[in-house]
Amino acid sequence: MEKLILTLYFCLFFGSLTFSQSKTKIACIGDSITEGPGRESPASYPLQLGEILGDAYEVKNFGVSGRTLLKRGDFPFWNEPQFEEAKAYTADILLIKLGTNDTKPQNWKYKDDFKKDYIALINEMRKAMPEGGQIYLINPVPVFQDNFNINAQVMDEEIRPLLIKIAAETDVEILDLYSPLLPYSELFPDGIHPNTEGLSLMAKALSQKIIK
Repeated sequence: MEKLILTLYFCLFFGSLTFSQSKTKIACIGDSITEGPGRESPASYPLQLGEILGDAYEVKNFGVSGRTLLKRGDFPFWNEPQFEEAKAYTADILLIKLGTNDTKPQNWKYKDDFKKDYIALINEMRKAMPEGGQIYLINPVPVFQDNFNINAQVMDEEIRPLLIKIAAETDVEILDLYSPLLPYSELFPDGIHPNTEGLSLMAKALSQKIIK
């Protein structure tokens, strides 16, 4: 009888301990490349990332198509419900992948605000995260073809170098999606957006860094 009681005790104790262990929460904010075929689509890179990382992680997709980092851009991410939702999620890890739509001429005319606005976004999100939370800037995937007014030259010669400065000033790390995707132009049918296989490569590249 005593053995049975002891067995039940250990089952209840360790069972409740396992149940109480919270998952590591990851929030992904960005534009159409983050949103993918849909925020709840298993093909989107955030949901593929969650599948790779497994049950110890919970990954949420807060991407919104066409959105800019610039506050004075044509469609700022700042104005979207997903901005507030991402803050309320109180993620342990935040992945920021913005900047592609900022290369459009109507947005890049405010390029002097880019660094300031990016730092402001980091600070806003950091305040909402638990102590010890990690923020990563993502060096965006390649722009293989100017399309939708998105400009590869602006991305490569102006935005990517700015991201390095922003990361240094805010003490955050850059995760590179440019180099891993550069050999795979065939996975970008319109030169801008990766297909499902390309989104899978994104998820795999990011998972390796997060797991490490």
